[in-house]
Amino acid sequence: MSQTMTAADQKSPKPKSAAPETKGGDRTSALGKLPSDIGTDYSFKRKIVWKNAIGFLILHLAALYGQYLCFYCHKATVLWATVVAFIGAEGITIGAHRLYSHKTFKAKFPLRLALVILQTMAGQNCLYIWVRDHRQHHKFSDTDADPHNAHRGFFFSHIGWLMSRKHPAVIEKGKDYRYVGFGGRSAGDVPEEVSWYYKPLYTFFAILLPISIPIYFWNETLTNAFFVAYIWRYIIALNATWCVNSYAHLWGTKPYDQFILPVESHFVAFISVGEGWHNYHHAFPWDYRAAELGSKYCFTTFMIDFFAYLGQAYDLKSAPYNLIKNKALRTGDGSHFVFKNKKTKSPEDKLMDGSYLVDPEDEKAYNVGSSLVERSKKILPEVGQRAMTVQG
Repeated sequence: MSQTMTAADQKSPKPKSAAPETKGGDRTSALGKLPSDIGTDYSFKRKIVWKNAIGFLILHLAALYGQYLCFYCHKATVLWATVVAFIGAEGITIGAHRLYSHKTFKAKFPLRLALVILQTMAGQNCLYIWVRDHRQHHKFSDTDADPHNAHRGFFFSHIGWLMSRKHPAVIEKGKDYRYVGFGGRSAGDVPEEVSWYYKPLYTFFAILLPISIPIYFWNETLTNAFFVAYIWRYIIALNATWCVNSYAHLWGTKPYDQFILPVESHFVAFISVGEGWHNYHHAFPWDYRAAELGSKYCFTTFMIDFFAYLGQAYDLKSAPYNLIKNKALRTGDGSHFVFKNKKTKSPEDKLMDGSYLVDPEDEKAYNVGSSLVERSKKILPEVGQRAMTVQG
């Protein structure tokens, strides 16, 4: 997932029809290469952007001070900062990620507008650049053309990629709309104008508004409001999102595809409100749930179902049961909660389309039981019923 604005992204990106030419024999060039051919050149030395590195150091030190102030400021300020961090995270997970980057569902204008505002409040770069970088991350995942290549280690994929110059392969592929989906004046319904007004919108929604509320309503001091409601909240939310790029690409299980780095992580799913089921997400990036039904902590999925109930979200895409089963059996590492003991498949179960018959016992075990989605049926019957229906 993409975060924060770097110097190279200050200017609004202009879509181009092809990547620029590079000198022949340049080992760093990704021109004309497929993702599997790019790989990772461990001999490549990155140049540190000291302005970014020092800036992040200062922000994290300020966040530590904000953490200290949490024990002395008004309790409502801490609660407010937590709420702002949470709704900003939903702007990222629902809006920038599942709606705009992957087009896993469609939304009406009121919801789209709200999500753009919340994504701006999160402060993780303008929506246009966020979408571009994330699509590139999926297309060239964990190669030199991936902005936060996890093969370079935890620190780099977590924050180091924002402290150094981009690899030439990232620049080349990022300018080619064939890979990131940019063509014309917008990218998958992401208007380029969003980047034009990002700075003033960020100043208001991410800084002034979160600081002003505590000062106006419960007479919080400016110092406490600034360091807790802005700095502390901002850095905590950033690191939670960065864990999807780092932790969720390094430590966990791979029940759907053992040949890629992304993993299933309970920890990351918890701190990122449902984005930690990363092996599933990279296996089925077009699924609006970003996880199988029954996975824990998927509050974002519940919210999308809720918006669908209100009529603001529609055309929700999800992977059918048989497709998930075949994927887990074919390329999973055997850790799937249902299919872990079913690596051997009987030829009699194979259908003409190459898939396999669904075992009734599997269907029973596949039921989400006491999951959040199942419990939602008691609150919003239509939402729960829609969520329980496996869509093609």
